[in-house]
Amino acid sequence: MENFFKLKENNTNIKQEIIAGITTFMTMAYILIVNPSILSVAGMDQGAVFTATAISAVVATLVMGLYAKLPFAQAPGMGLNAFFAFTVVKGMGYSYEFALTAVFLEGLIFIFLTLFNVREAVVDSIPMSIKRGISVGIGLLIALIGLEGAGIVVHPEGGGLLIGLGNITKGPGLLAIIGIIITGVLISRKVKGALFIGMLLTSLIGIPMGVTTLPSNIMSMPPSIGSVFFKFQWNNIFTLDMAIVLFTLLFMDMFDTIGTLVGVATKAKMLDKDGKVPNIKKALFADAIGTTVGACLGTSTVSTFVESAAGVAEGGRTGLTAVSTAVMFFLALFFSPIFAVITPAVTASALVLVGLFMIEPIKEIELDDYTEALPAFLTIIMMPFSYSISDGIVFGVVSYILLKLFTGKYKDISIATLVVGIIFVLKFLI
Repeated sequence: MENFFKLKENNTNIKQEIIAGITTFMTMAYILIVNPSILSVAGMDQGAVFTATAISAVVATLVMGLYAKLPFAQAPGMGLNAFFAFTVVKGMGYSYEFALTAVFLEGLIFIFLTLFNVREAVVDSIPMSIKRGISVGIGLLIALIGLEGAGIVVHPEGGGLLIGLGNITKGPGLLAIIGIIITGVLISRKVKGALFIGMLLTSLIGIPMGVTTLPSNIMSMPPSIGSVFFKFQWNNIFTLDMAIVLFTLLFMDMFDTIGTLVGVATKAKMLDKDGKVPNIKKALFADAIGTTVGACLGTSTVSTFVESAAGVAEGGRTGLTAVSTAVMFFLALFFSPIFAVITPAVTASALVLVGLFMIEPIKEIELDDYTEALPAFLTIIMMPFSYSISDGIVFGVVSYILLKLFTGKYKDISIATLVVGIIFVLKFLI
């Protein structure tokens, strides 16, 4: 393992990597419940999608760990699954087989684009100030996801507020606050594995509070994926609707994945001297392979999970972290009742603290140069406000180009950055 993953070179060890991998899994285990629930709206069998979700996460994350050797986990992405079910199937009236075909084609296109370094060029086109802003923005988005999941912040109906304070005196909200304090104390005392231990303690405290429950049985056999396996529909692939669906999936997945890879790598100080993510081409291949395999298994687009930041915060620095997460997803196939204990109130503590860790790169943004600071700031605030990593990147890159042009600093704009900016503008115009 030392020779393969270069643990000492990355200032880590086997124990630290495994704990980091388990921590990542615990913060994203919700996808095993949420993804089948969302895709069931499209008429897919929940049990089959559960199995497809777990297996696709295992395959994609293993490729990330063993091939790219990076500590990032993959699974069917949130937002992408909602687009699959609510827009393509319910909104446009197509079958889930049509949607799975679009996801499959998306994966093949991504393999092609990665092979010819197109996606790598897009990553490299993002200015350094925006890369740092991406890390901060992801931190705020992760914290918001944690707070919302636990009910600490809510979206009031008819109150005129975009967001408000939920019930924090009892139930999930109170448990999450207790978990945040416990985890904060552990981190302050420099306890190894603080996020992981914090979630375990929060789970136990939640039992007498009635928020978490111990499972009545431990093991269960995974449901068959027969009803969704290789369910493709080829008769509509040359239609305008397929083109629109494909473009949207490509755009959402590409920039969500790029944003996650750049943001988490920035926080982990993994960028090289030129500001590039190591093994980025291999990481993007892992993402593309995950999407292609996931479509064959019967699930929506697989992408790199922003919750990977939790494992990085625990010290995960190599592919062994990803391999550990993949093993946990495999075990979840047979021990799914145990993972029902990991509720949003439990993971909130880790996500809020990870949000804190992720904002560190803000210190390195040139705040005195407004052509650098404003694009970074727009990147930061638009991620949580729009609930989208890709939209945050759009605002950052386009504003960067405009500010540099109108202040006479056009030489700072690379051709690649300009091309990406034009694509962003066209996406919204179209």
